Amino acid sequence: MSIREFALERFFAKHEFAAKYILGASDIEGMSMSELLALADGECQRLWSELRLGYSESLGLPLLRAEIAALYPGLTADDVVTFTGAEEAIFVTMHATLGAGDHAVVVWPAYQSLYEIGRSIGAEVSLVPLDPHDWSLDVDALIAALRRNTRLVVINFPHNPTGAHIARSQLETVVRVCAERDIRLFSDEVYRLLEHERAALLPPAATLDRRAVSLGVMSKSFGLAGLRVGWIATRDAAFRGRIAALKDYTTVCGSAPSEILALIGLRARERVVERSRAIVGANLPILSTFMRRHTREITWIPPRAGSTCFPRFVRDIDAERVAERLIEECGVVIVPGTRFGYDRSYFRVGYGRTDMPEALALLDSVLGPVLDEF
Repeated sequence: MSIREFALERFFAKHEFAAKYILGASDIEGMSMSELLALADGECQRLWSELRLGYSESLGLPLLRAEIAALYPGLTADDVVTFTGAEEAIFVTMHATLGAGDHAVVVWPAYQSLYEIGRSIGAEVSLVPLDPHDWSLDVDALIAALRRNTRLVVINFPHNPTGAHIARSQLETVVRVCAERDIRLFSDEVYRLLEHERAALLPPAATLDRRAVSLGVMSKSFGLAGLRVGWIATRDAAFRGRIAALKDYTTVCGSAPSEILALIGLRARERVVERSRAIVGANLPILSTFMRRHTREITWIPPRAGSTCFPRFVRDIDAERVAERLIEECGVVIVPGTRFGYDRSYFRVGYGRTDMPEALALLDSVLGPVLDEF
């Protein structure tokens, strides 16, 4: 089967490096190379200075996998496989899990690859929407969507694009039901550690059930998107073997320099994540004030975690057209909700970049006149 065009990534391909302000970005402000290298311990300094630019190990640098495993209590380096970004990990996991005639359930709105890859394989995918009144997850609705041929359930909390989160009891229910029905749970946890209340931190799914898969990446909570280092963690050795064999047909192995730099970031993760939390913590009140100033034009549900939110225009306005006009008027990019297959009046805003206040200041002066055109 053919795969549909990746709507969000095509949008970014056109605008991400052409416009000045990417207000719809999903990541945290990238660290500079000098800032990251200053965090290196003695071993990492030596690894970096002596690095030879040959191939790296297919499963990932053992030291890096061990450092990643430290994020998952009870797991070891053997339970981790690294990839070139989260996208490769998603692609390979879907192909290792689903086939024609299988069924998958995906919480929605969602990053398109979380459901589109399954569809392209020939699986049927059921989308379970979050409640747009508060972006809550109806666990009963998710369970009701399961079928005898369901092979995969995909969740994403902290959630992109809405900034929603779930309670531990909800996660444990989903894990239990999947385990009872022999369904693999794929948990996209790339925003883990960016919960706005530290008490909201959930245990990784991979620590709760042997077959569950946790997805991680250096792009979001760690502010190191340019490294293109992602991973999956699971205690299911047979499944890890399948994804390792599939990886031989994608990237084979990762970038050796990126692996060392990711190792540096993870060994200094408390400082790295605190930097990310500081950016989010400084920006969110500014964004909240902006939203209060524009209640006649925009309504939103304040996010509970991560670095994105998903407001909508009060009137039924096509955010795609508005986004194009805002780029023309002030060089500010918002991401239309249609790029997530969602209602046209919604759009994603990111508050993980340090230039967010400048972008909002520009929107203040043009938003009303632009919306009056529609």
